[in-house]
Amino acid sequence: MPDISDSKTAADASRTNVAAGMAYALAGFALLSAGDGMIKSASGEWPGMAVAALRFTIGAIGLGVVLLLVEGREGFRFPRPKVQLARGFFLAAATLTFFTSIFMMPLATAVSIQFMAPLLTAVISSLLYREKLSPGRWIATLAAFVGVIIVLRPSFADLGVAALLPLAAAFGMSGLMMTNARAAGSGSVLLMQFIVAAIAAPILVLAAAIGHLSGYPPLQVGWPSGHVILVCTVVAVSASFAHMLIYTATVRGSAAVVAPMVYVQILVAIGIGVVFYSDYPDLVALAGTGIIIASGIYLLRDGRK
Repeated sequence: MPDISDSKTAADASRTNVAAGMAYALAGFALLSAGDGMIKSASGEWPGMAVAALRFTIGAIGLGVVLLLVEGREGFRFPRPKVQLARGFFLAAATLTFFTSIFMMPLATAVSIQFMAPLLTAVISSLLYREKLSPGRWIATLAAFVGVIIVLRPSFADLGVAALLPLAAAFGMSGLMMTNARAAGSGSVLLMQFIVAAIAAPILVLAAAIGHLSGYPPLQVGWPSGHVILVCTVVAVSASFAHMLIYTATVRGSAAVVAPMVYVQILVAIGIGVVFYSDYPDLVALAGTGIIIASGIYLLRDGRK
């Protein structure tokens, strides 16, 4: 006969792990949005692509030092080169377009639209790899696009085609998600973080150099201010710490528990925008954001069936 007290202890432990996982995930995702808010504070001081290049250069160096200390020289490997190069390219493209977008529009707008990435990943995977996509997922994706149009409404009127930058960032993140899945198991989490940062950094440096040589005034790269260097350093460290929290959350509470917590980023982005940048979202934009969130939550629920 099973011991009731043992069953109760196991159930309590499970609930504790789930609660801990949710707490770690909330902290990790909130920290990512806080980093985005800090990046936005450098707007007007340096071009977005140059900020992205410096942030990932610092990140790659820091991760390389940590990898050397933790795993030694043998930790520096390059498994599945084509997949790793694709990961770095997609991360560079997503970061370049996202950083530029948050310099041009409200933080919450850019963050909300970037949440198209999971839906785009599902659609692109179904087209490229013939993965089955339920009618509900197609409807959720179309609904999310409607949400994007609603959210972009004021920005598109002011910025024109440049307002589509966060959507481009979502496509970049979608590519990163798919290539991450194909790189899974080929190395430690620390190695995977180092490789993708080390590949993205020179791509972003090259983009910043091309922008500078174009002669276009907003893309001119001078010597960074102390504030820009501080922001890039803090965000490089905080982002790595945030990803560690999210990974820990997945281990403690499972991916199914952690995934919905990602939407706290939108709430934090709205709060940062209001408090620090006086970006007050109107009711229509909030409605569009709600549609994107609802579509993403449906995708998560449908994927667990």
